[in-house]
Amino acid sequence: MKKILALLLAVVLVFALAACGETATPASDAPASDAPASDAPASEAPDASGDGTVANKDKPLVWFNRQPSNSTTGELDMAALTFNENTYYVGFDANQGAELQGTMILDYIKANIEGLDRNGDGIIGYVLAIGDIGHNDSIARTRGVRSALGTAVEVDGVIDSTPVGTNIDGTSTYVKDGTLEIDGTTYIVRELASQEMKNSAGATWDAATAGNAIGTWASSFGDQIDIVASNNDSQHADVQAYLTLRVLRNALDGVDIDTGIGTADEAGNVLSDEVYYYDEASRSYYALNVAVTAENYESFLDSTVTYEPVSNQLDAETHPTKNVWLNIYNSADNFLGSTYQPLLQKYDDLLNLNVEYIAGDGQTESNITNRLGNPDMYDAFAFNMVKTDNAASYTGMLAQ
Repeated sequence: MKKILALLLAVVLVFALAACGETATPASDAPASDAPASDAPASEAPDASGDGTVANKDKPLVWFNRQPSNSTTGELDMAALTFNENTYYVGFDANQGAELQGTMILDYIKANIEGLDRNGDGIIGYVLAIGDIGHNDSIARTRGVRSALGTAVEVDGVIDSTPVGTNIDGTSTYVKDGTLEIDGTTYIVRELASQEMKNSAGATWDAATAGNAIGTWASSFGDQIDIVASNNDSQHADVQAYLTLRVLRNALDGVDIDTGIGTADEAGNVLSDEVYYYDEASRSYYALNVAVTAENYESFLDSTVTYEPVSNQLDAETHPTKNVWLNIYNSADNFLGSTYQPLLQKYDDLLNLNVEYIAGDGQTESNITNRLGNPDMYDAFAFNMVKTDNAASYTGMLAQ
């Protein structure tokens, strides 16, 4: 395995987007936000009875990392996203990330074509490590790579995101051979292999699974591989984690939902529109992705550092401690366990939130929902589903 990894590091460029730390800045060509932060609605602290008791169905709720949606079509589950007036989604802009990832690969090929075709067969071969085939974010990333490289096949008007397995001979029906003309020479671009990176415990975007898959591909295909594309958890995690808890804090305080986000709070916390945007139609906050390159990678080495512009402590008297129940779909998920939760645990202190963290098994929603025995104990909820289709499993508990 050490020889395989050494080979890959020496001759193959791995393209991926990564979560970033406090010194990161977004790529200058990131698209402008689709909706300005000022469009975010005001929030009111719910009180169903008038005596300070809030019904569970009216408590603030944030879906995060996995947007309620149809896992096949990607269509948003608006019933879940509008469960009550204090329901939101926090994630990252999958389409922007997909476009950025595809563009990174294409630009690199054009700039480094001399010597890139390692076996001289006229084919720029790439392998694609896919995270979760049923996750709309992962679907977008696969589509972005295939669109940029000209290997996409459309089915019913959308790009097919199905893994090809092995496609050395270019006969797969899920992709097609693309072509690139560079400096007067035409090259074929071929997706040699792709698969979902899911382990036996149900964890997706699994590092060990991806390492084994790429090692196998390197052994099998050798110098036919010119590019490794990794659809990893390419997220502005520090901003996303902050938004996850900040939205709940604002709803609990009964202040404008944009407080400490697009509008500075009394402690000076504020985000610029270069790192996030709010889409009013889907009640969704999106952190923007950042391209990690050989020139800026050192800024991303510690992904658990809070984002400096929103790292100021809130006053405990003005923002008294509230209890939040938050789950992560799978205890074995590398990104959520090693990056996202450590960030949440830093922000929960800054925002005066007492968060109970629950880790699921990655297999069933019931392994998670059965552990929310008494929702009355909590002031707000943050849900991370096993499958994006299953929002009703969570809202059903609160509606009882």
